[in-house]
Amino acid sequence: MRTLGKLAFWTLAVVLLPMAAHAQEAAEAAAGDATWGYAVGAGLAVGLAGLGCGIGQGLTAGNTTAGIARNPGAAGNMFTNFILGMVLIESIAIYGFLVGILLVFSI
Repeated sequence: MRTLGKLAFWTLAVVLLPMAAHAQEAAEAAAGDATWGYAVGAGLAVGLAGLGCGIGQGLTAGNTTAGIARNPGAAGNMFTNFILGMVLIESIAIYGFLVGILLVFSI
């Protein structure tokens, strides 16, 4: 556990140190440019949509595989529902991507 803590600390230090070194330049640049929020929003829209869809697809695939393993005779029915569920889950990722694109081009 101690090694994991050290790894987390040094990872954060390596990631955050350059940000702190250039904080003054970023603050001066952000003072005159108010569009940085759109870029952050676009990144969050795509990232969170992708994260949610990845979790949903993993759960769906795992549960369908377990269901087919328990009852191989129902594989046809389960596969149809699996494909339909994947399509609906993937549409959420596409919506997140579209929101991100709209935010980027509104800058």
